[in-house]
Amino acid sequence: MCFLSSYYSLVTSNPAFFSDPGTFDHKKFLKACGMSGQSAEEIKKAFKIIDQDNSGFIEEEELKLFLQNFKAGARALTDAETKTFLQAVDTDGDGKIGADEFAAMVKA
Repeated sequence: MCFLSSYYSLVTSNPAFFSDPGTFDHKKFLKACGMSGQSAEEIKKAFKIIDQDNSGFIEEEELKLFLQNFKAGARALTDAETKTFLQAVDTDGDGKIGADEFAAMVKA
């Protein structure tokens, strides 16, 4: 099953988790939608969806819109959620998430 299908199921069964500001936890999200079990190709697809400007990196503004990439009308992440997410994944400290960092986060 593609993780996007799992995501849809997750959103519809846990709407408060994704609609209430301050409740987003990237580890819970990734675990709940089964991304860690996805193939490298599926992880690349997810990265490309989030990297909306095709720069090869997920920048802070793109990360803020993380949930909106998967469900129309989903809320934007709060500034605090975005910074926490970015700090947890940006292992080289350049202020953005590269494909390797994204893949490492998903597989963690």
